[in-house]
Amino acid sequence: MGEQIVIGARFNGPPASANGGYAAGLAAAFVDGPARVSLRRPPPLETPLDVVRDGAGVRVLHDGVLVAEAGPSDAEFPDPPVRPGLAAAAEARERHPWIGVRNMLTGCFVCGHGRADGLRVTPGRLPDADVCAAPFEPDATVTENGVVRPEILWAALDCVGYPPFAQGTEVIALLGTLEAEIVREVAAGERLVAVGWPLGSSGRKSFSASALLSADEVVARARATWITVPDAVG
Repeated sequence: MGEQIVIGARFNGPPASANGGYAAGLAAAFVDGPARVSLRRPPPLETPLDVVRDGAGVRVLHDGVLVAEAGPSDAEFPDPPVRPGLAAAAEARERHPWIGVRNMLTGCFVCGHGRADGLRVTPGRLPDADVCAAPFEPDATVTENGVVRPEILWAALDCVGYPPFAQGTEVIALLGTLEAEIVREVAAGERLVAVGWPLGSSGRKSFSASALLSADEVVARARATWITVPDAVG
């Protein structure tokens, strides 16, 4: 049997499929250095997915159908326009636009505001800026040997960069491509700030960047392409 990955039911985005950033992070683990991951279809949960090596990258397949592909990234990652502290990030989280709203992302492992076992990276806008922020305080359940698992960092970079939160719109968009660089490992018990901001749009596509911050240090950074879901609103 070749290499496989299985995404646990805990790590959903929409109800029946994986959080995009989490799935991307699992695929990126097979790539050396910064990686680019493109999701071709919603990654299923609790399902063995085959990993096929392809040069410096991999393809992730379900019953022979392409789910995701990953390879090296040479992206330039922009610096965060602002670097809020934990208190400001916590205040922003209370401004999350979907508190009290139910939609296909309400139960997301990363940003779902009702998830007791989630990351609670539930972004809200900072005052006077098209930037979203939330605390990122991973617990022991997402660590291994005292270090936060890389796919958890990818997951946090995903949701905080969700463009509709920063743009103040109610559209639903799903992750298409995520490129990320983990600058250093994150130790269990660290308290970080996640920030994300839009980089423009074209048709149904929106673009964003995100970062995980510790004081003035960028711990991880990413840029993403999102695809609007037709006729889906909050």
